[in-house]
Amino acid sequence: MLTRTIVAIFIGFITFGAAMAQPKPQETLTYGPDSQRQAGVPKGSVTKFVWKSHVFPNTIREYYVYVPAQYTAQIPAALMVFQDGHTYVKEDGDFRVPVVFDNLIHQKAMPVTIGLFINPGHHGDALPTDPFRADNRSAEYDTLSSQYVRFLIDELIPEISRTYKLAESPTMRAISGLSSGGICAFTAAWQRPDQFHKVLSHVGSFTNIKGGHAYPSMIRKDAKRAIKVFLQDGSNDLDNQYGNWWLGNLQMDAALKYRQYDYKFVGGTGGHNGKHGGSILPESLRWLWADVMTK
Repeated sequence: MLTRTIVAIFIGFITFGAAMAQPKPQETLTYGPDSQRQAGVPKGSVTKFVWKSHVFPNTIREYYVYVPAQYTAQIPAALMVFQDGHTYVKEDGDFRVPVVFDNLIHQKAMPVTIGLFINPGHHGDALPTDPFRADNRSAEYDTLSSQYVRFLIDELIPEISRTYKLAESPTMRAISGLSSGGICAFTAAWQRPDQFHKVLSHVGSFTNIKGGHAYPSMIRKDAKRAIKVFLQDGSNDLDNQYGNWWLGNLQMDAALKYRQYDYKFVGGTGGHNGKHGGSILPESLRWLWADVMTK
């Protein structure tokens, strides 16, 4: 009888281990009304440009500027920057940011906000066919330095400020990205909280591509930054030689909680894509901007 019991327990452990090793089923996602065009909602404009950088020498990139219909030069607008801008600016993509911005600005759930959607840099004079394959993407996004945020502060923000009046308070500036763009967004605010107060990271690469796995320890030990952070990830995210993305985001969650940051973590069962992050984008933005909309 004892032998049978031991065998049963052993088989149970094997079955449990096998079940844990299987990928969790991914959630079925839907888009709410805030991610769809609504009758009577003023539509903002999106214009595409090309930029040759000096901070990242010999690189070229496209960027897009979204301007809400409610913008006037008399009132400084908030600013939100998106890395991998091409995927965020698409109205039929995972995120549909111009549509969501139009709806939330119309509802006064977020401030009148200029959107700056920036693609990663590529060396040479020709743009890459796929912006995700731009050869300077990892150097710009995964490096834990101030170079990328300096590129924003010294180059592109002054460029759009020539045409549009932007609020200078960091509480009126947000930055977002997915994957390596997500850790890039966090790095920009971490390095320059005087410029960016709000961070929105989708499936952020807080792994050891270029040292990003160190952030949870840095958050716990370094001086606390005046930043507000929204993290999204899924339990079926990447697991490779650089680390486990889901575990990296869980470590970020624990570290931010330990230091009592103003933050929110939303986990799902999705993979390394923008589907979950896109489906919850309206509620993410409502939370991110709530502090300035209640003043």
